[in-house]
Amino acid sequence: MAPHADQKYIIALLNNDSQVIAEIYVLFSKRIKHLVESNHGDADDACDVFQEALIAISRQIKRPGFALTCSFETYLWCVCRGKWINELKRRRRTTVTIWQASGYMAPEDAEMLAEVTLREENNSLLFHQCFEQLSAGCRRLLQLAWSGISMGKVSQQLGITYGFARKRKSECAAMLVHKIKAAKGESPLDTRNEE
Repeated sequence: MAPHADQKYIIALLNNDSQVIAEIYVLFSKRIKHLVESNHGDADDACDVFQEALIAISRQIKRPGFALTCSFETYLWCVCRGKWINELKRRRRTTVTIWQASGYMAPEDAEMLAEVTLREENNSLLFHQCFEQLSAGCRRLLQLAWSGISMGKVSQQLGITYGFARKRKSECAAMLVHKIKAAKGESPLDTRNEE
């Protein structure tokens, strides 16, 4: 499949091209501002949503297999809309109905691309929140183990035996999985004490 004509915006985000990123703000921020202000927000909220959406998109486009299948503006708009809906829910607004410009309907591929971006962003945030809840020792052990060095070197750096390092890595990873599942509302199988 040939790249979408708006691929230049994806390339600009990947390369941190300030000139094209400034163009993104000029071309698309007014529409996002209108979306947010029409739905219980203000100019500051719109600015925050716009920036957070660009960050989320920047992370998503670095993932293997990403392909822009719709206009960049539509993709950005869908991500901003999803972020604003999440913010309204967080603020516990009684109505979380987004008013859309009359006659505007995002294509299905833009909706799906935005949904994947938002889900990945939420998963990443949840992972980091749960990771930070682990003990400092667990965090350090997992960081070293995930850095690509051998478990032998990990055990040397931590001053523990190889066997204990492997056992502790398994326990720490299980605690992390337990915390993530609990945060998602899933029923973790193992309910042992966590630390």
